[in-house]
Amino acid sequence: MGKKTNVAIAIAAVTGAAWASSKAISKPRSRLNHEALKYEQPIILAHRGGMALAPENSPISFENAAKLGVHGFEIDLRLTKDEEIIVFHDETLERVTNFSGKVADYTLEQLKVADLGYHFISLDGEHSFRDKGQQIMTLDDLLELYPQMLISMDIKDSPQTYEGSLMPSKLWRLIEEKQAFKRVIVTSFYDEQIDRFNLYAQNNVALGAGEREVLKAYTAYTSQFKHLYHPKADVFQLPIKSNGFPLDHASFIQFLSSLNIPVHYWTINDPVMMKRLLKNGAKGIITDRPDLAIEALKLD
Repeated sequence: MGKKTNVAIAIAAVTGAAWASSKAISKPRSRLNHEALKYEQPIILAHRGGMALAPENSPISFENAAKLGVHGFEIDLRLTKDEEIIVFHDETLERVTNFSGKVADYTLEQLKVADLGYHFISLDGEHSFRDKGQQIMTLDDLLELYPQMLISMDIKDSPQTYEGSLMPSKLWRLIEEKQAFKRVIVTSFYDEQIDRFNLYAQNNVALGAGEREVLKAYTAYTSQFKHLYHPKADVFQLPIKSNGFPLDHASFIQFLSSLNIPVHYWTINDPVMMKRLLKNGAKGIITDRPDLAIEALKLD
């Protein structure tokens, strides 16, 4: 054998020894079985209330989705100038309302006259919710109105902002006040926000996975060191692809499931795709079209 061959064999031997050693020392730890995630059948979460059918995050969108029979809602959270938590996605107001500027520059009282239906056009394109007065909702209102629903909430304010620095503690206090521990999921694209929220929650609330946690899981899944991955999330809410990497393989879903982590996919509006993901092992579909999702699950 040549020198290169000997080096390759040596490297393989060292790698194999490292793998065997780490396998013996590190044992995968499954996540807690939170009450919010105990469901027998796959679930449907209406994305922002079902934003293809009614103005996003509006009272009428949540009402429509609830009547259709969804299991819950997937929403976004922002903090107002007077530190109230509202159900709203964008940092600014102009895309969906008749207001402009940042959410954080307005008090809740000022935002009450903003119309969520101002720019909305229905699927048939023949009418809109303009001037219908669809008001911005607080998280407090949503929790109060739908005690039977699972609500997955995404902290949108960056931890580097004043609003973001307050959000984890404010959110925990509200969940504690409402005793909503068993019916919410708290997540964020910012792993730091999830970590900071959990300093208060102490694992008493189901946690989603931030971008860094998803990367850690996917890196472990594609390596020989799956056993070294110790999850910090109770549920993964994923797109089908991220940065060109496919996240919808049945084997990836199974890897997470083996750690007691269900997987929900967003934002899925194609019934064929819904059925494929459920067949691969997904436990939840987050959709703008809850009407189509309900029918897809009936036929599945």
